[in-house]
Amino acid sequence: MGGGNREQRVAPMHSSVNWALLGLIIERPSYAYALAQRFERTYGHALPLSSPSHAYAALGTLKERGLIEELPGTRTGPQPKPNFRATAAGMAEYHEYLIGQVAEERRRQKVFFLQLTALTRDPAKAFEVLDTYEQACLAESCEPRIASNEDCSPDDALELQARLIVEERRLAVGAKIEWARFARSEIKALANARAATRAGGQESGGNAPRRRDGDGLQSGGRESAS
Repeated sequence: MGGGNREQRVAPMHSSVNWALLGLIIERPSYAYALAQRFERTYGHALPLSSPSHAYAALGTLKERGLIEELPGTRTGPQPKPNFRATAAGMAEYHEYLIGQVAEERRRQKVFFLQLTALTRDPAKAFEVLDTYEQACLAESCEPRIASNEDCSPDDALELQARLIVEERRLAVGAKIEWARFARSEIKALANARAATRAGGQESGGNAPRRRDGDGLQSGGRESAS
């Protein structure tokens, strides 16, 4: 039983909410309710909480894993509001998680590109996927800013978040749309090349000599000299 519990404690943490909440604590220690409010303001619709209690459950998980701890002296007063801060382990694991996210994003993009090529024999379907891809990129560029300056931290982290998001969208959306156009032209060229190959094969097949075994006929239906 002890071994099973140890395996459970070291199992990878996959919840995006847990990681996002840990990031907010690293940015600025705070108590549960304030963290839930900051979470909503920071992530908005990009990473919604399933319920108000979701943040409290995530805090419990982070604490159990030793990624956060209570700040000493904050559990006081008639309505104690213990504040949480990240531990050294929490800082290290958050750093590793972000690096892993970069690799995961690249992997997902590669898988999408590879899966798209499965539709090259049905170009119309591939073009529908690319149209949807472009529309999603354009819709993303029109999304409102996630961060707000209603709860600025001392280092104006929320304003920085907003600027980073806007600039990433500006650069990434243009590149993605350019890629979609490139993919469309390449798929069209491949479809045309395949069609030309099929047409050439049919044409050569229609002019090929006709021969049947044992009937004494050669090409064009003429009898053999023998």
